[in-house]
Amino acid sequence: MKNVTTEIEERYNELQLANKDSKLNPIRDKAFDNYRKMGIPTAKHEEWKYTRVSSVFNKEFTFDDTTLLTSEDITPLLLPGNEEANQIVFVNGLYSEALSVIKSGELNISSLEHAANSEYGDIIIKHLGHSGKYLKDGINALSTAFIEEGLFIHIKKGKTLEHPVYIYNVTDSRAAHTLSQPRSLIYVDENAKLQIVETFVTLGTEESFTNHVIEIVVEKDAMLEYYKIQNDSAHSNAVSTTHIRQVGKSYTHSVTISLNGGIVRNNLNMVLEADHAEAHMYGLYLLKGSTHVDNHTIVDNVRPHCLSNELYKGIMDDTSTGVFNGKIFVERLAQKTNAYQSNKNILMSDSATINTKPQLEIFADDVKCSHGCTVGRLDEDALFYLQSRGISEKVAQSLLLHAFADDILEMIKLKPIRRYVDLLISNRLEYNVHD
Repeated sequence: MKNVTTEIEERYNELQLANKDSKLNPIRDKAFDNYRKMGIPTAKHEEWKYTRVSSVFNKEFTFDDTTLLTSEDITPLLLPGNEEANQIVFVNGLYSEALSVIKSGELNISSLEHAANSEYGDIIIKHLGHSGKYLKDGINALSTAFIEEGLFIHIKKGKTLEHPVYIYNVTDSRAAHTLSQPRSLIYVDENAKLQIVETFVTLGTEESFTNHVIEIVVEKDAMLEYYKIQNDSAHSNAVSTTHIRQVGKSYTHSVTISLNGGIVRNNLNMVLEADHAEAHMYGLYLLKGSTHVDNHTIVDNVRPHCLSNELYKGIMDDTSTGVFNGKIFVERLAQKTNAYQSNKNILMSDSATINTKPQLEIFADDVKCSHGCTVGRLDEDALFYLQSRGISEKVAQSLLLHAFADDILEMIKLKPIRRYVDLLISNRLEYNVHD
């Protein structure tokens, strides 16, 4: 029986032999060398101190690219508002053109392999794999080493997409433990506007591991909204990286919602490389059972006059574990930077855990930066007040928790998605107006 480490070696050699003349080979070669040097991170790796993902790689996983899902399999997974959305489907890490629906002519979509050999070649070489500059671990390197059937998306200059882009990352684990590595590079051209929603679904009862990387380049005067929803099964594990590079004066808005899964690690990098770039980052992790969610964020202020605002909130129940590690870097040239970061948490159980570590590293002397975190229980006075008005303890608790989460919900600007997430949270809190 082969473990996943042996499978990775064999699969990589097959990939390189099958693509001898690919322009992506040097990128893959370098990444695989880095994977071999760094390996899968353990608890000794400071950035992975609380997230022990190495145990997953001791199991037998397969790279199953032969699965045949139909539109009937996908229909129950579709998000609200899908009728008016571009729908991009990855199955076991590979883009499925047959299951995807593209409505907007302003989108140029092709494989990364094809894009590298087209007029987009310079963009691919310049930006693909840039996340590795900030994530120095074997898991990120592994994704880059296995770029195959990855996707390149270009939003044309000056275009505002009438239809948002929904990305479904589907893992088929009905027959075996499955490892999938969906990979994409999105280029938002000058004065363009894009809304993205990503979600993750595992089919079947076997264990899954998803190593997901999406890198987004935002040009001058462009606007990006990015929403990530994680509500997968308890036997699904994921490392999900979102790397946003603002190379022009631009506006970005990101919301991450984590509700369920096994071991979930979210990396969100915001790199502000242009004067007056603006980034907003919001997150909510509402956990129960033994779910573990680790949010690692980086804001790198490279140029002056940039603004970033970050708010993450967590609610942990049962034996669940939350991790928040937020870093703000202010480079030497990034004068007049405004950067704010806050992490707030509520523990609902004596067995629940939160590890939080907001950080600032400032190398400029004319900046406004702040960070902070809180950990506590529900407000007993507020709970007593609601109960004194005839509201049951269960409903009063749900009302207070929902109010705590509302700050993040309000940041979801796509109304169908906001209503959908609101319903998921209400169901999780078991709130019923008739109680």
